[in-house]
Amino acid sequence: MNVLIIALDSFTPVPVANADVLVVAPALNSRLHRWLSDEDGARCKAAALVSAWVDRLQQTEARVQGRVGDADPLQAIADALVVFDADELLIATHPEARSNWLAHDLVGRACGRFSLPVVHLVVDDARARGRVLLAA
Repeated sequence: MNVLIIALDSFTPVPVANADVLVVAPALNSRLHRWLSDEDGARCKAAALVSAWVDRLQQTEARVQGRVGDADPLQAIADALVVFDADELLIATHPEARSNWLAHDLVGRACGRFSLPVVHLVVDDARARGRVLLAA
């Protein structure tokens, strides 16, 4: 099984043993920084997030790769699907109250755009609070 993980928040355990996994952290940025084309800080944060996810998932039996994605999470997903044939899309987000403007309704938009099963994992204080499977 091939699992594409879009990591918008800190690591939380996910059942991906014996799977090929690609972890992508979009370089989310504020509107002001995006307008100013100032993405260095966002890319550094995304790289650290990818590293944390990859390090933890490598402790399982999963075969894991990671990369920083486009600032637009939907574009990051589309770019990843060009090079990684995913069977499932897992989107790990923080609670809505802390959601970045680019991540607003990402799960719904991903379900509408990509023909994959989408799993939404809400990460709250580095713990999984809920997991909802949405059919694409």
